[in-house]
Amino acid sequence: MKSRALSLSLFCAAVLAGGCNKSTEPAPAPPAAAKPKIALVMKSLANEFFSTMAAGATRHQEAHAGDYDLLANGIKNETDLAEQVNLVEQMIARQVNAIVIAPADSMALVTVLKRAHEAGILVVNIDNKLDAGVLRQANLQVPFVGPDNRAGARKVGEILARKLQAGDHVAIIEGIPTAFNGQQRRLGFEDAMKAAEIQIVGVQSGDWEMEKANNVAAALLSEHPDLKALLCANDNMALGAVAAIAAAGKSGKVLVAGFDNISALRPLLQNGAVTVTADQHGDQLAVFGIEAALKILRGEAPPADQTTPVDVIVK
Repeated sequence: MKSRALSLSLFCAAVLAGGCNKSTEPAPAPPAAAKPKIALVMKSLANEFFSTMAAGATRHQEAHAGDYDLLANGIKNETDLAEQVNLVEQMIARQVNAIVIAPADSMALVTVLKRAHEAGILVVNIDNKLDAGVLRQANLQVPFVGPDNRAGARKVGEILARKLQAGDHVAIIEGIPTAFNGQQRRLGFEDAMKAAEIQIVGVQSGDWEMEKANNVAAALLSEHPDLKALLCANDNMALGAVAAIAAAGKSGKVLVAGFDNISALRPLLQNGAVTVTADQHGDQLAVFGIEAALKILRGEAPPADQTTPVDVIVK
């Protein structure tokens, strides 16, 4: 009996030492999952379109501060590809959960975005679509959230064409030639001009920049004195074209079309210096990409392309 009592005592001591008695204190809650970090990598913040995009993304994050953290950054000018690559590498080093990017070039950014993907980072492409062939070569799938630039530019061109006659001469000032959105806007302008039987006598790149577009427009006006219109692939370049037209003494004689509906252009729409532009809702474009990224990260949606709205804006 003494041996049995000793065994029982030892058993009870072991149970108590092991904490088998239930505590009245509630069990600690599991640690909350960390908020995802979303990096927004844009093109030139000197372009009002992208500063508007950044402001819209910041407002969205402030309204959803409990859902995610935002790191928003951009490059100095539209052609600074090395700096945009560097920004992506910085975001990889900071171990963000997703990169939402408006690439300055549709091909040159694919390699570094592949490295981001291999590091386990979700990549969502906005604004300027990455080149499908280069993505296939890299064996990389990236969802695109953005507008149909060709359809939007065609609508802009159709509005402009109504103020012209068949056979009139026009020229296109396109964006960076290797940028998909620039290519699509040029094609949309060409679609509209061809349908209206209007002759395109020149296509030159303004690299999305106002100053360069000003020089290009001046040269086109000099080379083609009978030019009736300049179709510009963004509003920054349209501003440069308007200045060139005024300097040539042709205000009111040469029509201008733009694309983006930045605030700096709106007075020119009102006074007739610009005929038409397109609004792709820059203040919401990054937000669309961020919301898509969050849904994918939460497992609520598969990675998939999403077409965002484009509206034509006239006086």
